[in-house]
Amino acid sequence: MDGAVVAFGNWLQNRSFALAVATSDWAYPFVQATHFAGLTLWIGTTFAIDLSLLGVGNQYQTPLQLFNALFVWNWVGFCIAVLGGFLLFSASAATYVINPAFLTKLGFLIPVALLLHILIQQKVRQWGQRADTPQVARVAALVELLFWISVVTAAVSIPYFD
Repeated sequence: MDGAVVAFGNWLQNRSFALAVATSDWAYPFVQATHFAGLTLWIGTTFAIDLSLLGVGNQYQTPLQLFNALFVWNWVGFCIAVLGGFLLFSASAATYVINPAFLTKLGFLIPVALLLHILIQQKVRQWGQRADTPQVARVAALVELLFWISVVTAAVSIPYFD
């Protein structure tokens, strides 16, 4: 691993906010719970929209109506998850920057899944106006679901590479 990356990890985990999270009896669990709550909101609303595009779930709303109802909550969850994730990362940054599962999650899976998520959010206005969504929308929703499941799988694998 590049020495500069490890040096950055050491520098970050020695910042006062990172030390506060890492050394407190209550801060780390609180930040972790906040991160998980944000992830639940983010992934839950994403899955609801994707499942709607796949034709699963509430048949009384079009995917577009569901998307419009959940859009703000989706991005609120994302912001909470990112803030909590950054604080958790900063508490042990030197360890995370050399962890293969973390690098897979952050370096590949999240950028690809996030780009697909944004693309779907742009296209759902076109795709989701009717209950019978086009095949391309169904494929995109299924692929996004698989990517986010892969992100979660990589995330829960992180402790096994310590």
